[in-house]
This record gives sequence, C-alpha cells and structure tokens, in this order.
Amino acid sequence: MDSDIIAMITFRHSFDRNFKLPRLNTFLNPYSYLIARKSPELFNKFNIYPDGIALVVFLRLFLLYKCERQSFDMTSLARVVFESAEQQGKSVYLIGTEDRYIIEAVSNISHMYSNLNICGFRNGFFYDQNDRSEALNDIYVMSPDIVVVGMGTPAQEQFLYDLWRIGWRGIGFTCGGFFHQSAKSLDYYPCWMDKLHLRWLYRIFDEPKLFKRYAFQYPRFIWYFTLDCISCYLQNR
Repeated sequence: MDSDIIAMITFRHSFDRNFKLPRLNTFLNPYSYLIARKSPELFNKFNIYPDGIALVVFLRLFLLYKCERQSFDMTSLARVVFESAEQQGKSVYLIGTEDRYIIEAVSNISHMYSNLNICGFRNGFFYDQNDRSEALNDIYVMSPDIVVVGMGTPAQEQFLYDLWRIGWRGIGFTCGGFFHQSAKSLDYYPCWMDKLHLRWLYRIFDEPKLFKRYAFQYPRFIWYFTLDCISCYLQNR
C-alpha cells in the first residue's frame, strides 16, 4: 500500500560510520517521494532518509516525527562518508551523470580527499541493456566497499538493488544530482542559503528547468502525503 512508504521513512536508521553492515541507503525528497510510493517493493530494500527540508517539516507536522534532513551532499552525509572511507581505507566506486561531469566531480573529490581510494567511476548512461549488465558485472568483480550512484529516482535505486541481487555486498548510497553539482564545486550551496534551508531556491537559480518540478510536483506531494498519513493512521488504529 502507498502508506507503506511512510513506515519506511519513519523507521529509525542509524548511520554506521564504520561501514560494518552491508546495506543500501537512499534519500527521499517530495519529488522522489511521489515516485517511491508507486514502488514500495523496491524501496523496501533500502534504508530511507528524509532529504529536503519540506519533507522533514511535513514529517514533523503530520506525524510528530522528530528527524533531521539527511542527504548525500557535502552539507550532510557525503562529507561523513568520504571522510570515514578515507580514514578507514575503504574503496569507493562512483557512477552517475555524464562523462564530463563525473570526471570533474571525481577530480574535485580527489583534490579534497587526497587519500580516498576511488577504485573506479563511470557515467550513468548506458547504450543498451548489455552495457548496463557489463557495468553491474564490472563493479561486482571490482568489489568496492562503497558504491555511490547518481542516476535519479528510481533508476539509481534499481541499479543498486540489481547490483545487490548479483551478489555484491557493500554499502550503497544514492546521490541524485550530487555528481553534477560537484563538477562545479563540492561547496555547491552558498553557506547562508544552506543555513536558511534555501537549497531548493538555489537549485532553481542554478538549474531553471527544476522550476516545473517545484511548481507542479510539490503541491502533488502535499496532497498524496496527506492521504498516505491518513491511511497510515487508520491502519494503526
């Protein structure tokens, strides 16, 4: 049921800095929430964290769920993951966006974390199903400790789950547009906009095409999130 996604988001997860337990992690904002609620069987395979201040506010308001925004970017978990991986000598594989962006992103990440073991990377586009299968197999054979995938929802979740299904056992993270943003700078958001939780506004300024998403999809999120909360409440009465 659609209300299942509410239960997944509100299930408490603790981030393991030591990367001891193999697991898949993803992050939902209001836009990706609308996608995830249609595929609960896929997202049930993931630890889900609330990304985006709007989702956090609604979780607090509707469900009295005390949570903080967590996202795979340098204002949140990306910094923690890279620092911990560097300190522990964990290998990291990065996949997503276009060649020109992933190359620049890897360069910027390597510059900041000079001892981070980035064992491989590639773009997130595939010529066909065989190309995708080869990418999955290459990563499986390489067996990195950590895989970060930025392909957009739900393609990134499906890719990580397919990697898991063929036998890879590591720590997986989805990251949305993180590589695209990091190609410009790891400190993508101006500090003051980050503190005021205006990251969404900066993204519209930097990527005007996102205006349609915020203008049309976010009102839909409010409607469906409300319905899902009501459904969740009635199920648990």
